[in-house]
Amino acid sequence: MQEVYDFLKKSETYYIATIEGNKPRVRPFGTINIFENKLYIQTGKVKSVSKQIQANPNIEICAMTDDKWIRIEAVAVEDDRVEARQHMLDAYPSLQTRYKADDGNTQVFYLESATATISSFASEPKVIKF
Repeated sequence: MQEVYDFLKKSETYYIATIEGNKPRVRPFGTINIFENKLYIQTGKVKSVSKQIQANPNIEICAMTDDKWIRIEAVAVEDDRVEARQHMLDAYPSLQTRYKADDGNTQVFYLESATATISSFASEPKVIKF
């Protein structure tokens, strides 16, 4: 899992895919955090992505850095504890101007049943399950 975290941190921006009805939706994200040995992402409950994950928690993440790319299939599980939300906000101080751990909007999800595949044109894919 640490290698997946490091890859996403290095890429800075990753793209998360969800489903809305029968249509795919993809948008950029930048928050990634490890809390209690789980990989977390963050959003706001008022956003469409939150509603899409609530309706169908199966997501896919994709990012690229240098000459490699990563695809992560996972189930996004909400962690509604204030400690989990605060840990994310502590890792991203710039978010604290828009979010607070107890604002009723800040939302964090950890990735469960995740399979990450790191690929390149120069080597065989590396699969990491966590």
